[in-house]
Amino acid sequence: MVEHWVQLAYLVAATLFILSLRWMNEVRTARLGNWAGSIGMAIAVVATLGKPEIHSFLWIGVALVIGVAIGTPMALLMPMTAVPQRTALSHAFGALAAGLVGTAEYYLRGRTLGAGATAILCAEVLLGFLTFTGSLLAFGKLHEILPTRPILYPGRNFVSLAVLALAILSAFWLASAPTPHGILFGFFIVLSLLFGVLLVLPIGGADMPTVISILNAYAGLSASFMGFLLNNKLLILAGALDGSSGLILSIQMCKAMNRSFTNVLFGAVGHAVETAAPHRDGRSIQGYTPQEASTVFEGARAVVVVPGYGMAAAQAQHVVKELTDRLSSRGVDVKFGIHPVAGRMPGHMNVLLAEADVSYDRLVEMEQINPLFPETDVVIIVGANDITNPAARTRPDSPLYGMPILEVDKAKTILFIKRSMATGFAGVDNDLFYLSKTMMVFGDAKKVLNELIAAL
Repeated sequence: MVEHWVQLAYLVAATLFILSLRWMNEVRTARLGNWAGSIGMAIAVVATLGKPEIHSFLWIGVALVIGVAIGTPMALLMPMTAVPQRTALSHAFGALAAGLVGTAEYYLRGRTLGAGATAILCAEVLLGFLTFTGSLLAFGKLHEILPTRPILYPGRNFVSLAVLALAILSAFWLASAPTPHGILFGFFIVLSLLFGVLLVLPIGGADMPTVISILNAYAGLSASFMGFLLNNKLLILAGALDGSSGLILSIQMCKAMNRSFTNVLFGAVGHAVETAAPHRDGRSIQGYTPQEASTVFEGARAVVVVPGYGMAAAQAQHVVKELTDRLSSRGVDVKFGIHPVAGRMPGHMNVLLAEADVSYDRLVEMEQINPLFPETDVVIIVGANDITNPAARTRPDSPLYGMPILEVDKAKTILFIKRSMATGFAGVDNDLFYLSKTMMVFGDAKKVLNELIAAL
């Protein structure tokens, strides 16, 4: 009788998970989708704890206390600007859980598992542990504990693929062996952990949105394989939803950068190849003070704000909101141009602007905002570099070439707020710096915007 109630609860949870993904497709219903997913997960956890085969809650309680002790500070103390890092850590913890469950199953039930079940277990452990170390490395790059540029070494792709091939061969051996091989399985775990490091190490910060979504897909697939192993239908469904949504998002990220999976994973884009200079090809950068730059808003009727990682790093989203409110009060039509890979994770700019209570109606995606730039009086670029670089259209030798960008160079005036003349993560000098209609204002975005507001 209890099992029937558990399965019914799983059905309700599964329905909420599906609705959650559906509602998160729309900005207006995203909050409802978040609540649906959270409630669905709570129902799933409570139902699982009610299963009759659970005889003791001691270690479950210990794990719960540890999880709460780690998760609560992550939620309360990490600022919204650190959402990418927090997401990477969440992926790491979830993947570690999947890997540890698979490891426990092998050492506890290895003698009773057939070849098929062992193969599924190995796939789950491989994906879980490589996602764990890959996500930790992504966290280090996002938090700038590690260099955000690609870390390269000779023969890196050969080494990575060799480690993966060795891990797969070990998995075949484990699946075909008549008895468990504890030492070989331990070696398999080490290879899985190592491959996660080698996978993310040569990937630059500019590709972190795609890396995060790919790791999300890996974690989901690992959970789905775990569901097959434990005969848990809800885990299979939830993992499949997570894995497929992560894969679709990864495809969308690659499309937004005009890149392939192989290029993202093995291309090492982000190695600095150029250096911005005050003068280039007879052109020079025009630097302005915030007070001088504020004059461009006199008579402006249409303004587009393009946020980037510089806004996140300066935690300037609230000041951006204050500036746009000030302009709106003067009758200026203000919109935000959102590039799909701006920042360090999918939807990074949307999250930050939502925290600052920027109206959803003002957030306009790249395809819709690009036709509006020729009629835009002023574009304010807040720390966005590669996603606005015209080299993506004009320079075939550039690593950005072919990438869809926000066509801000078509606006009447460009106000570029930037900390320094450093290039973006793609290592390409931005042609916008040298346009006669570009006003460069150097400094911390938050400080510059506050001075702009004061000048207005």
